Amino acid sequence: MTTKTKNIINWSLAGLVGFIFIDSAMSKFFANEENIQMAKGIGLRIETFKILGTVELISALLFLFPRTGIIDTLLLMAYMGGAIATHLTHGQSVMTPAIIKSIMRIVAVIRFSELKHRILSNNN
Repeated sequence: MTTKTKNIINWSLAGLVGFIFIDSAMSKFFANEENIQMAKGIGLRIETFKILGTVELISALLFLFPRTGIIDTLLLMAYMGGAIATHLTHGQSVMTPAIIKSIMRIVAVIRFSELKHRILSNNN
């Protein structure tokens, strides 16, 4: 596989993750009645909902920059862990956040060779 092909794959996958979080952030900023009711159902005020949108937007943008991508991968993983915990405590399906978190793991390992080497190496 050529370097150009790897770069295209890396940026496409990073764009997919970025799109998922930017779309989610926009749904929090411009919440319709269904989103507002969902937020209230899990005990969030609309102001808190918008703060979560801000965190998602900033995180998505930082994820797209290679210099901040690794650290932001950790931030987004923690954020998705919180989403899974919230869904569990409110009796909602965890399928969507779990799938997003799995996609993020795959993208992070493909995109950041340092992570791939750390995960696959046998050295302690």
